[in-house]
Amino acid sequence: MKKVKNIVTLAGILAALGASATAQTNVYNVTNVVTVLVTNIVTVTNVVAAAPVAAPVVEAVSALKAPVKNPWESSVSAGLTLTRGNSQTMLFSADYLTAKKTPLNEYSLGLAAAYGNQNDQDTVNNYKAFGQWNHLFSERFFGYVRGDALRDIIADLDYRFSIGPGAGYYFIKAKETTLAVEAGLGEEFQKLGGKDNAFTTARLGERFEHKFSDRARLWQNVELLPQVDKLDNYVINFEIGIEASISKSFSLKTYLDDSYQNRPAAGRLKNDAKIVSGVSYKF
Repeated sequence: MKKVKNIVTLAGILAALGASATAQTNVYNVTNVVTVLVTNIVTVTNVVAAAPVAAPVVEAVSALKAPVKNPWESSVSAGLTLTRGNSQTMLFSADYLTAKKTPLNEYSLGLAAAYGNQNDQDTVNNYKAFGQWNHLFSERFFGYVRGDALRDIIADLDYRFSIGPGAGYYFIKAKETTLAVEAGLGEEFQKLGGKDNAFTTARLGERFEHKFSDRARLWQNVELLPQVDKLDNYVINFEIGIEASISKSFSLKTYLDDSYQNRPAAGRLKNDAKIVSGVSYKF
């Protein structure tokens, strides 16, 4: 009997150990399944989240690396007027303008020439160039350096060169309209009426432009250049014009160019004015 009890007891212990081992194994199996599932979910989540996040980050980095473009805007214009009959006249004009604007600097350059003939006599024969650099200290206030060159055979002006610094201010600086005033000093070198001369000049200038739309604009410029120690020796340059586009690259423009010199060469008039109409090509 005792032997039977021992056998039963031993069987019970073995059964308990077997049940315990079975239960422990089941728990580990469930834990492993849960662990695998959670790990898979995290992995999938990372893959899905990475796709939308990576695109804007790449775009932002590319935008930071991409250089800001401030291209030169240029145009070439030409005009020709011919008359035949009681009088024979011809007037030809051409100019080249280019400009560039950045957040801190503005550059502008120009070349122009005009030639006119009436009844086999020259009535217009001049060539001019200018260059100006503006450095902006604020959105509206700037300093500048400007240089000008002019040759006018009809006015008996062999050459006139001037260069000097100054300051300016934009009273209006909008997309459609700009209005700026400038003031400065310069050194002028000229040969007028066969006489060489050099002196210091003051400069007062004003520039205005208004765009009626992307296809039409009005502009106007004026400058006063008096000799600082002889104020009666001065020059006034004035220009006003209108331009209308006929295509993306071509436009028609008409302008008045007037130059007044209070002390001209002997036998020459004080005022020279011309109205020019032509075609302009932008690039």
